[in-house]
Amino acid sequence: MTRLEEITARATTPAAAPTTPLTTAADTLDTAWLGEYLLGRWSEARKHSRELLRDDAFHRHADLTLAEQRERCFGQLHQLLERGAVLRAFPTHLGGSDDHGGNIAAFEEIVSADPSLQIKAGVQWGLFGSAVMHLGTEYHHETFLPGIMNLEVPGAFAMTETGHGSDVASIGTTATYDADAEEFVIQTPFRAACKDYLGNAAVHGRAAVVFAQLVTQGVEQGVHAFYVPIRDDNGFLPGVGGEDDGLKGGLNGIDNGRLHFDGVRVPRTNLLNRYGDVAPDGSYSSPIASKGRRFFTMIGTLVQGRVSLDGASVVASKLALHIAITYGTQRRQFTAADPTSEVVILDYQRHQRRLLPRLATTYAMSFAHEKLLAAFDGVFSGEHATDADRQDLETLAAALKSLSTWSALDILQEAREACGGVGFLAENRLTRLRADLDVYATFEGDNTVLLQLVAKRLLTDYSKKFTGADPRRVATLVAGQVGQASVDRSGLRRLAQTVTDRGSVGRAVGHVRDAESQRQLLTGRVETMIAGVAAKLRPAAKSASGKPSPVEAARLFDQNQDELIEAAIAHAELLQWEAFTEALASVPDEATRRILTWLRDLFGLGLIEKHLAWYLIHGRLSAARATAVTDYIDDRLLPRLRPHALGLVEAFGFAPEHVRAPIASGAEQQRQDEAAAYYASRR
Repeated sequence: MTRLEEITARATTPAAAPTTPLTTAADTLDTAWLGEYLLGRWSEARKHSRELLRDDAFHRHADLTLAEQRERCFGQLHQLLERGAVLRAFPTHLGGSDDHGGNIAAFEEIVSADPSLQIKAGVQWGLFGSAVMHLGTEYHHETFLPGIMNLEVPGAFAMTETGHGSDVASIGTTATYDADAEEFVIQTPFRAACKDYLGNAAVHGRAAVVFAQLVTQGVEQGVHAFYVPIRDDNGFLPGVGGEDDGLKGGLNGIDNGRLHFDGVRVPRTNLLNRYGDVAPDGSYSSPIASKGRRFFTMIGTLVQGRVSLDGASVVASKLALHIAITYGTQRRQFTAADPTSEVVILDYQRHQRRLLPRLATTYAMSFAHEKLLAAFDGVFSGEHATDADRQDLETLAAALKSLSTWSALDILQEAREACGGVGFLAENRLTRLRADLDVYATFEGDNTVLLQLVAKRLLTDYSKKFTGADPRRVATLVAGQVGQASVDRSGLRRLAQTVTDRGSVGRAVGHVRDAESQRQLLTGRVETMIAGVAAKLRPAAKSASGKPSPVEAARLFDQNQDELIEAAIAHAELLQWEAFTEALASVPDEATRRILTWLRDLFGLGLIEKHLAWYLIHGRLSAARATAVTDYIDDRLLPRLRPHALGLVEAFGFAPEHVRAPIASGAEQQRQDEAAAYYASRR
């Protein structure tokens, strides 16, 4: 079953989760249970990491110079290694534990200590080390992995070039085989082919996995990876050059830099040859005949970077909301009904609107990430490692990484603003976290590019509906789309909704608030958007030869690029909603499940509200039902969730050593109590 068929099937499947009930006095959130639930399948790995990260030795220190930040961060890598925090994913016989899911779960928690430390550790063991592990074979594992694992050989992951970041297949660096010497000659042919923005390249790196166009016997075989020493105690090795990228907008504990190569020779055996090899005589062989498929298979093995960024964005979002909501329950401003008492700012509806929907989004992100992590572990453990499983993982990672990294930036910014001026102080961490996570949206795959990959997969799944189908089935599918579009354009659905609701807000909201209605609206949007784009791209399949025209296909794809990306975003939002809804079914405590259902409803209806223009234009909602969505959020969901806001962030399980923000430490409450006592004494 394709992903699009799965969406269609789920749209007509009754939801397992309960509909939103009325609030009761017994609605008490089981924070302790929820905290354990949120830790997920790899809870022990997360707990181990969190306990370790209480130590100030792993925290960012303010007022360090750039050089001092880098050296402190490099020293922290050694401490992570010494305390058993970073080698879970490596082979057992080399000192790891072959625990891929647990490795990522523990790793993403490091963002609470210092995002620079998380990313620098990721460069060493998650990119440099993983490239050798997944792209190399036994010789490379035995020869190179021990030094990488024990940090004797700090390394860089040299894929991105100044001129090619997203389009890796077009990189300019070459590796030309010299059969007489049985060596590859690594060359940077022009300035834009310099390897750039590489962690560990400016100072600490001793070797790099360099991606280059492999050329042998005069034939270019596409992008391959090579293990290339770059430094010794005296600096760059002969033929290797580089520059320091200098101060960045964030993550300044990492020594990002540029590398270039001029006739650098490495042994033939330094080719990481899992997917392609060169014999001593220069003949090339590969288990994958297609150059394109070989490239995407190779790149697919490196998906863990996207998986970990999705998880780290979830952790950062939880941290930001813990700070902002804790502060919002303590900070008072302006008097209302009682002129002698100021109002807690989270009691203002607008403040709830700013933070509670983002809290709902963070829960959805968290549950979706657990599903992504399970899929990742299934593929890399070999449990579920078919080509289809790998493709599903790559699509899921691209979709969720894009949404979560963007959402984290939005959540951090809104949390900062919701805390006012005190939120801008560096000591309260929000501005620094926002600066550090900024680049998450563009590294390990630019989000806009990743979403195009997601959209292409959805289009492929959609086209399978027609592949091999008999003419009657095709006619039925097309007629259904035409009929659906006619109903949308005519307003017949809106008219029926208006007649059914008869002006009643309660009746109107009753048709959109339950889980099944949310599911149908969200899935229907994805289906309609993909079908619409597919129809616009159909002329590309027509040419004189009857075969698709590549030129016309590229032109039409570019003309509809924005719609494709919006469809991919809608798909990713649906994935998050589905994960949240599925998670509700495993909550045993009725009150906790009820509160989480309200939170899920806030997420789902929030998505519908965000896209109300689309639903109105396409006739999916009447004006009355569109208005009812907003009214229900404001009048019912926000008031229901407000008493539980603090418990919902306490369930994230952060200790004071993880938070390290004075405004979330109780200091604000103490100031408010002192002020209240002062004013009371004057009355």
